[in-house]
Amino acid sequence: MTQAIWEQGYTQNRELSWLAFNARVLAEAEDEAVPLLERLKFLSIFSSNLDEFFMIRVGSLCDMAAVDKAHIDKKSGMTAKEQLRRIYAAVGPLYTRRDAAFADIEQKLCREGLCHIGFAELEPDELKYIKQYFKSVVAPVLSPQIVDAHHPFPHLEGKVPHIAALLGHKKTERLGLLPVPSALPALVFLPGRGGRYMPIETLLYEYADQVFGMYDMLEKTIFCVTRNADINPDDAVFDAGEGDFRKKMEKLLRRRRRMAVVRVELSRPVSEHFTQYFRSRFDVSDHQLFVSRKAPLKMSYAFSLGEHLPEKRRMALSDPPFTPQQPAMLPPGQSLLRAALRQDILLSYPYESMEPFLQMIREAANDPDVLSVRITIYRLARKAKLVEYLCAAAENGKDVTVLIELRARFDEQNNIDWSERLEEAGCKIIYGFEDYKVHAKICLITRKERGAVRHITQVGTGNYNEKTAAQYTDVSLVTADDEIGADAAAFFSNMALGNLEGQYQHLLVAPSGFKRRILSLIDEQIGKGSEGYILLKFNSLTDIDVIERLRQASCADVTVELIIRGICCLKPGVKGHTEHITVTSIVGRFLEHSRIFVFGRGAAEKMYISSADLMTRNTERRVEIACPIHAPAVRARLHDILSAMLRDTAKARVLQPDGSYQRKPTGAEPVCAQELLMQQAVEQAAAQADTHRQPVSRLGRWLRKLLGD
Repeated sequence: MTQAIWEQGYTQNRELSWLAFNARVLAEAEDEAVPLLERLKFLSIFSSNLDEFFMIRVGSLCDMAAVDKAHIDKKSGMTAKEQLRRIYAAVGPLYTRRDAAFADIEQKLCREGLCHIGFAELEPDELKYIKQYFKSVVAPVLSPQIVDAHHPFPHLEGKVPHIAALLGHKKTERLGLLPVPSALPALVFLPGRGGRYMPIETLLYEYADQVFGMYDMLEKTIFCVTRNADINPDDAVFDAGEGDFRKKMEKLLRRRRRMAVVRVELSRPVSEHFTQYFRSRFDVSDHQLFVSRKAPLKMSYAFSLGEHLPEKRRMALSDPPFTPQQPAMLPPGQSLLRAALRQDILLSYPYESMEPFLQMIREAANDPDVLSVRITIYRLARKAKLVEYLCAAAENGKDVTVLIELRARFDEQNNIDWSERLEEAGCKIIYGFEDYKVHAKICLITRKERGAVRHITQVGTGNYNEKTAAQYTDVSLVTADDEIGADAAAFFSNMALGNLEGQYQHLLVAPSGFKRRILSLIDEQIGKGSEGYILLKFNSLTDIDVIERLRQASCADVTVELIIRGICCLKPGVKGHTEHITVTSIVGRFLEHSRIFVFGRGAAEKMYISSADLMTRNTERRVEIACPIHAPAVRARLHDILSAMLRDTAKARVLQPDGSYQRKPTGAEPVCAQELLMQQAVEQAAAQADTHRQPVSRLGRWLRKLLGD
């Protein structure tokens, strides 16, 4: 059956689909309609995305190619080695596009007063400044090294730029290494001429001849390595006494820093002789060597570069500022905790502020009627008010339980640190399960009210991260529904007991019941034939069982509309298989992150929000939650979001049967869903504020009349 699936042509490889997604991110950097500073940020995001792709996905495939040569990808029929070959071939052109985009952006930014300067472009006074800067600031923190019989090759951290120098000495060759110190600023701004700057690695590249002055400089380049970071705590071997999972994770993080190299990036082409140094030292093939001729090897500076422009100029080159608004379903000044006891409330980030949720936790921490607070945490901001409020709740005598996932990739250390802080404050800490990450987003506040116990449950699609709540689109339901509250209480009890097979009346919980119920909901629509309807918004589709069931729905004439930001292993529009399926991807100012599932229309409609994408890792190997939406007002707000996504003609791209993406025809007036939702949020907040002020103004008029004023 598996072979028949890929031969029938309606599925595609996960990794190549992801690269197509990142190409859509790159397309935003290439789009001249996008403000210049935002284009530069998209270029940085594209680069960091690609870094993580090599660290995790390519790293995993390299391991698989070494130990399981016969493994076949279910969706494309390729072995791991064949997938790697296709990946390397697809990545090369992306480097070329990135270089072209960077050169274009750099040239246009220079006209606006931000000029990337090379040594040949320095004026005499600037050269004098650079010489002094190198002598007083840079040289004291440099750690050059020669590699020879007495100086072994050092361990190189992943994604740390180095200068590599091929050196001649008494008819012999040696390799010189000069790491770019992390203590130095990424950019050196030159005095007297506004926004003229030089990247620190450019300065070091130029001064490498002086640093290695006793040798003949034969050849040099800037390079960095990318290491496999696909660590799995369950695959590691530990001492019998290592019972604390937190200590286990700390040891694994140290191991990650020393894993195999999967990519080497160079700032310029080098000779075949010099290339052999990189191949042999890092045990990589030519396919794993990539040259970035224009774009820097690290671009994190892109997010602060605009700060060196006058405010008016910076604003002209950036997206218009937007402040998350007062939630439309929560009147100004009202407590979310109290309001949720009366009606279900939806928060929609980043269009609406996360602050009311945080204040709800703060209020719960100080409410004498609150008995307990329970929450799952996957990713947190570096500075998190949420942690402060949870600690305050525990210190105030509340029963606070925090299920914190220490294996949230690249946030492991941050979560370890927060878990220690929470534990010190008296919170009960749970780390999850050996084989399953806890990715669910749920919070339960239990309080006593008139002799009874009430539950206020929050279920969301995104993390409790105060920083990303202003950058990612997510939705969050707050409800006092007794039955959902009972399910939430059962969920936390099951997590504390290590029970993954718990039964729930309303919540869909992976790994035990989520996938089964999703397939059942699709089956219900298949039974309706051409009257059936499925509308799903999420981030990635890889689960082969879900793909096959959606194909069956299409074959039964069910209309299937999918809004998938990233990976999609299903090809729509394939004759005889997926003709009634459309797939739309939106890449824009905010990262589309919300998961909203709709099955059916009208009174028979069933709607859910979820923490889970329809990927095998989510449906089978993670703890996830989907929550039903019952309140008509909340349903209407979610339909507004989905409608805006489907109407988008500015940022939407439609997946074609051949796996490519095409922009929608824009029409006379392009529609940008995210701009539309921002506008709606501002208008709703303004109308709400007017309504809130109106009784006060009437009272004021009455008082003035009474006092004869």
